[in-house]
Amino acid sequence: MSNIVTVQEAVTAFAPWLEPTDAELDAIDSEMPVIAAEVDLIDAQILTLDRAPSELDRQRIRRARRRLLTARRELANQGGEDTAGGVA
Repeated sequence: MSNIVTVQEAVTAFAPWLEPTDAELDAIDSEMPVIAAEVDLIDAQILTLDRAPSELDRQRIRRARRRLLTARRELANQGGEDTAGGVA
């Protein structure tokens, strides 16, 4: 029977290549308006899961969708900036 041992040093060792690069952080930063708009839309949709949506709920969802579309359009129209994993 073989013993099971942990490799503590390998698990907790500092690995700088595991950290995001400056370019990746810049890409995330440029996509933050889209991420925030997606969260707002999901929040608006979650509010209506357990009840029939009222007119106010429908307006909130429409507004959140418009904000998301605007944020996606602005990200897509950024001139000359290459975003890794961004909108094509």
